[in-house]
Amino acid sequence: MALNVHQLHIFYTVAERGSFSAAAHALHMTQPAVTMQVQALEERYGTKLLNRTTKKLELTEAGHWLLPQARKAVELMRDTDAMMIRFVEDLKGRLQFAASLTIGEYVLPRLLGSFLSRHPELAVSMKVMNTTEIIDAIQHQGLDFGLIEAPCDTPGIHAEAVMADELVLVAPAGHPFAERESVELAEVLTQPLVLREKGSGTRQVVEDEIFRHGVKETDLKVVSDFGSTAAIKSAVEAGLGLAVLSVWTIKHEAALGVLKPIRIRDVSFRRQFFAVRLASSLLPMPAAALLEQLRGLSHEPS
Repeated sequence: MALNVHQLHIFYTVAERGSFSAAAHALHMTQPAVTMQVQALEERYGTKLLNRTTKKLELTEAGHWLLPQARKAVELMRDTDAMMIRFVEDLKGRLQFAASLTIGEYVLPRLLGSFLSRHPELAVSMKVMNTTEIIDAIQHQGLDFGLIEAPCDTPGIHAEAVMADELVLVAPAGHPFAERESVELAEVLTQPLVLREKGSGTRQVVEDEIFRHGVKETDLKVVSDFGSTAAIKSAVEAGLGLAVLSVWTIKHEAALGVLKPIRIRDVSFRRQFFAVRLASSLLPMPAAALLEQLRGLSHEPS
């Protein structure tokens, strides 16, 4: 029996996910099919690779020896896909993924046009969710990958930086700050703030940076938080408070002069957008192609 790289991928996923059912979910396979492929691998080597009990799944000694080789095989397949994706010309089917709000509503719609024009037989289905929801969907709902606005250190999730972004303080026209190019952080702390909801990548980036400067959460005068960037912009325009938003999201309002981007001295809200997936997964070719295009773009919002 020839060595089947697909079987190595399945074995690796079972070992990483800790159960046949979780691996089946991640691989979009039935549990009996996953079990059958692992059994075929065990038959090839004439030894058990996994001990199955009612409580947990454990690698045998042979399984422990095979696991790093299976990981190398998966990495080789992933590297091969990345190398060959530049030659793919005829993608078909449906590309399904999720993006956090800033990326999904303001960044990708500007970028998908050229991608789809090169692959006219490919359809895109994108869900807009916050970072926490995307990670949960990848772990438990079979989502292939997502695009998020903050680093992710969740076990079993692989995150790759694909684009850059910058957040700025935003004030309405007529606010005293709107006449200035920059302000001190201490001045910002005197102002009411309208922020994204807890769990969003934007909120995490804002808090991480200002907390790094010794500010405590209780120092912030957060008058409202919203799960919608559009709602935040409307609130700022209405004078409810200041906000910190991605430069991608305020292009139109800044051009019209209704919102003014302002820098906070010595505070940098630069961040990366990340592609996230299960560490054990192989992306479908349409997903790999989209990420390759994002990597190839200018990483600065313009």
